[in-house]
Amino acid sequence: MDRYLVKRKFGDSNGNQSDKSPQTKRQKYEFSNLNNFQVEKSETDDNPQTENRKQESHYSTSKKSTVDSKQTKRYIKADWKKVPGENLNVTHAMLFDNSKASELLCRCEQELTFFNGGLAQVQIFGKWIPIPRKHVAHGDPGLTYTFSNNTIPARPWTPLLTEIRQCVSQASGYDFNFVLINRYDGGSDYMGEHKDDEKDLCQGYPIASLSLGQARDFVFKHQDQKRGTRKVPPVTVQLKHGMLLMMEHPTNSFWYHSLPKRAAARGVRINMTFRKMDPSKCKPVTTSSS
Repeated sequence: MDRYLVKRKFGDSNGNQSDKSPQTKRQKYEFSNLNNFQVEKSETDDNPQTENRKQESHYSTSKKSTVDSKQTKRYIKADWKKVPGENLNVTHAMLFDNSKASELLCRCEQELTFFNGGLAQVQIFGKWIPIPRKHVAHGDPGLTYTFSNNTIPARPWTPLLTEIRQCVSQASGYDFNFVLINRYDGGSDYMGEHKDDEKDLCQGYPIASLSLGQARDFVFKHQDQKRGTRKVPPVTVQLKHGMLLMMEHPTNSFWYHSLPKRAAARGVRINMTFRKMDPSKCKPVTTSSS
């Protein structure tokens, strides 16, 4: 097996870099080669460019989780930025350059199909309403995800999604068995305030969020601010084309997050949130699958 050594770099808001993760030790990963990061040539691309990725030194890490999180990947070199905030364990980096991200977005638009009917609704205050965006889920066999009183099934992994998952895992150092994909047609499509704290998620495991397309504001609101018990300023991160954002413990214990409406955001955006589901806690699907 060929081995490639890459490391994750972190930086502060001023761009100063450090080899240390904000809240983790270093971890050892291995994978066969870096070709997983080369997006396949599309029919409309006659001269795709390839990237040379620098190989760097080898590290080992232990990451806390209430589940077994065996790792088989190593980090891609990335300039990780830490988002400041009380109990806000969020980092982000540009995973794909503009050319690669645009190729992936084009392929997503061509290959993905989204849920409709009952699987495209959520229940709020006892009333079923359409989700204000399109969504679909893919993952390992038998997995489901329950939120807002609706349980959605995981469709099988496709070659495109497998390719992207490998990139995300090799950049983040975590393996994922499920992805929830949201498509925002424009600035009127949105995501309301919520926490990703459902019981079928592996507790303490991070969520990796990949953005493709239109840049949008991602807003974190502290639960104390939402409850009115004290004032905590919101934190806004602009999710850019090709950006990977990591939400790690204890973020979802203290902060709500949302993608609010933005009239000026007229382009399409696809977001993929890679998760680790606990199969023993996944509910059977009760809504007709579409």
